Formats: sequence, C-alpha cells, structure tokens
Amino acid sequence: MNFKHLQSFVTLTEEMHFGRAAERLHIVRPALSMQIQALENEMGGPLLVRSKEGLRLTEAGILLLSEAKRMLAHARHAKDVVRRSIRGEQGMVRVGFDGAAVMTGCLTQLLRQFRSSYPDVELSLQEVPPDKQCTAITDGELDVGLSPDYKPGLPSGLTSMPAGSWSLTLAMASDHPLARTKRFHSKALAAEPFIVYAHDQDDAIASVLAEILGASPNIAHRAQSMLAALAMVAAGEGIALVPASFMEINIPGLVYRKIPGAPSKSVMLVSRRDETSGAVLAFIREGIAD
Repeated sequence: MNFKHLQSFVTLTEEMHFGRAAERLHIVRPALSMQIQALENEMGGPLLVRSKEGLRLTEAGILLLSEAKRMLAHARHAKDVVRRSIRGEQGMVRVGFDGAAVMTGCLTQLLRQFRSSYPDVELSLQEVPPDKQCTAITDGELDVGLSPDYKPGLPSGLTSMPAGSWSLTLAMASDHPLARTKRFHSKALAAEPFIVYAHDQDDAIASVLAEILGASPNIAHRAQSMLAALAMVAAGEGIALVPASFMEINIPGLVYRKIPGAPSKSVMLVSRRDETSGAVLAFIREGIAD
C-alpha cells in the first residue's frame, strides 16, 4: 500500500471534507479524490460513502482506518529510529582502554563530552591492553580503543587519530639513589632496571625508553597492570616510565621525578576504517583532539 495514500485517507477521515483535507495535505481537491479512488481500487471496494449529508466510513473504511493509523505510526517510529541511528543518537559504543588513557584524563574527558552530546547512546567500557585492542576491534569485539601511541603502524582496516597527549615521568622507590635529586640527565638511567607495563612480551614500550635513553633499556620485569608496575617500583624492584598524571597517586614508598627533554606522547583513538555505526562515528568525532 502507498503510505502517501494512507495518510491522505486518515486526514480525510479526520476532516470528513475533501476541501479541508486537501488543504491540510497541501494538494488540490482533485488530486485527493484520485488518491482515495486509487486506494479503493486497490482494496477492491468503497471505503467512504458520499452523500448530500457528507461523508461516512464504510465497514471496510473503519477497519482500514485502524490499520492505517497503526501502520503510519510504525513507519514514523522506524523513520525516527533510523534517523537517530544515522545521527549517532542511539546505539552502543564498545570502548577499550588501558591505564594510561584513564590516568591522563583522556578517557574521562571524552566520556563526559560524548555523554553530554549523546545521552541516549549506551557505552560499554572494557580495560584491554594496548597490544590486544587492535585485534579486538578487527574481530568486532570492540568498536574503538584508547591507548598510548607506542606503535607507528596499524593492522589493515584500522585507522587512528590523536585523542589527547601525555607527558612522561619516572616512578621510583623513595630510597632509590636518584630519588635524592629532583632532576637528572637521562644518561643516569642507562643501567637502571626498568619495570614496564606490557603483555605477551610486547616490546613496544622499549622503543619509548630507547628514545629517552639513547640506548636499549634494561627491562627487568613486565607487570600485567599499571598498578602492579607501581607496586613493584615501590618495593625497589626497578624504576618505571609512567604518565606524569600518575604523580597524583600517593603510594607509600614511591616518588616521581621528571626527565629533562622527555618527549610527550599521544593517546590514540583506534577504530575501523569502514565503520558504519552512527553512534561509533559520533564517538570518533568527539574524540578527535583539537
């Protein structure tokens, strides 16, 4: 059935007058008559009785009116749902993140900003190591990932963009010899044992340390979480390179020291190149760093 004809029929039953109904529909009266006639031909019989007293619905017309209102309501609802989805106003975004994305404030800022603009979108958050995020996005388990920009390359089909930045600092035990001074040269770290946050023997963080040290770092331990790395540092097992925002975490036996000339790193938002979800695309737009 033609939805335009159904809408004309419903409008006519509300006015019970061809002239007024045609005016509401912004069409001429003959055009409305043709639409109603076409609808009656399709139904196989009269829907309205025309007489000197006016118009009245036939039994078939009464049945059609009920169904037409229901169909038009469903059509309007479907149209609204699809439009909202395209605009990114509804749906779900599955976000993978690591500790650095949280501690730099990038994740919380993005979530607040997105929630303010898209309050009806459901957000699913999952802590996922940086080296696992790309696989999860490719496999459809995540929609976007937030992690430090350790690696220059991405798997085929993925793209990334800066969502924020973070500066680096050193975490060390309070009784560490280097803790006695507030600033020191990076060469003093060359022989120090480092504790890194890494999964599956991923050496990506080593490249960041090598950039700072000017040599390959001595990686003594690999912790399975940021918190575990800090605990090992406080216990004197080594030192760790962490986001400067970690300085706000007060852990007994732990101090932080700045590294002169340490580079800033980006927090990257990784997603699929061919993403079609309106909600995910809206999240990506919100996440692009100014």
